[in-house]
Amino acid sequence: MLAEPLQIGPLRLATNLLLAPIAGYCDLAFRTIVREWSTHPAGIGVGVGLACTDLLSPQGLLRGTATSLDLAATNDFDKPVGMQLYGSDPDIMAQGARWAVEHGATVVDINMGCPVDKVTKKDGGSKLLTDLGRAVEIARRVVAELEMCALSADEWQRRTGNSSFPVPVERAPVPLTCKMRLCWHDSDYASGNACSPHLARMLADVGVTAVTVHGRTTEMKFSGEVQLPGIARVVEAVGEQIPVIGNGDVREPEDAVRMIRATGCQGVMIGRGALSTPWIFRDAWALQKTGKLPQAPGEAEIVASIRRYLDLMIETRGVNYAMVQIRRRITWFAKRMMWTDERGRLVGVKPLKEAVRNARSPSEVHQRLDEYLAGGLRGGSYEAEEATA
Repeated sequence: MLAEPLQIGPLRLATNLLLAPIAGYCDLAFRTIVREWSTHPAGIGVGVGLACTDLLSPQGLLRGTATSLDLAATNDFDKPVGMQLYGSDPDIMAQGARWAVEHGATVVDINMGCPVDKVTKKDGGSKLLTDLGRAVEIARRVVAELEMCALSADEWQRRTGNSSFPVPVERAPVPLTCKMRLCWHDSDYASGNACSPHLARMLADVGVTAVTVHGRTTEMKFSGEVQLPGIARVVEAVGEQIPVIGNGDVREPEDAVRMIRATGCQGVMIGRGALSTPWIFRDAWALQKTGKLPQAPGEAEIVASIRRYLDLMIETRGVNYAMVQIRRRITWFAKRMMWTDERGRLVGVKPLKEAVRNARSPSEVHQRLDEYLAGGLRGGSYEAEEATA
């Protein structure tokens, strides 16, 4: 299964690696950075096979609210792209799925795994794990809607953006996938009664083409360690009916390989690990193909990605939003930046992060980055920064 491209319905991805729909982070600018690193000349060929949008409210899409439209924004470079919907009303979810197809989605995903209160209190996200009948009915209704707006072979070719991807001879619907957790309660998982294997089988029976399993319960939220045996149970339950994509705690390329080997999953979705290491897809794919990692990027390459992200945010969302985001994300982007002093100790970049957070304009951010490359804005223990990050 290592280095085996993932097949999702009619779509064969370039790799078996996917960028997760990270709430608050997975905007078009960041997806672009990830895709550019996946085709970086220092790397091996490709990395990310599918990148997903932030989770989307179908009501917001249908009403045309600015926030929802911004989150769903895509372009010709952003291919193939998954759009993830959250909600609990089957008809509204189906209408949202049609909107997604009409606005460029290559894959539609239903969020059955978000543990955040503002989603679960509206019966969406992982609350669906407590009502399997509703979860399956949503999937059934969305599959039917997607079949009614199937794409032609020419349109499939346009959306994949790569002539090497197999496309259907005739019309074929955009595939539906679902992202879930192991179950709601820790006690259910501990007793062997997690709902995810049963739910995955039922979803496959109504036409879902793949499931992603985050190896935590809802009660765990983002704490504790991912439960690889729980993902393996879902893989065993569905057999060869549909592929299972593993998710959770993939922070290094080796973690992706370990997940595939330990669970038997056919793909790996990476979320937070990509925020500090957008080249992780390149490295994880190279490790699968060759058993070796490409050379790690230097500080100049990382700084170039920070500049690129800022410029893309200005282009797609405006200066004010870009400044809010760069101040927020500089901790993630600088996580892999360090230098070694004359005693061989790792030194962090806390002064750089503080300078960017205090910058009043994009030009000032660029000036602070120039100052860093010239040897300034360094200091503090790297290990201490990591411990508090």
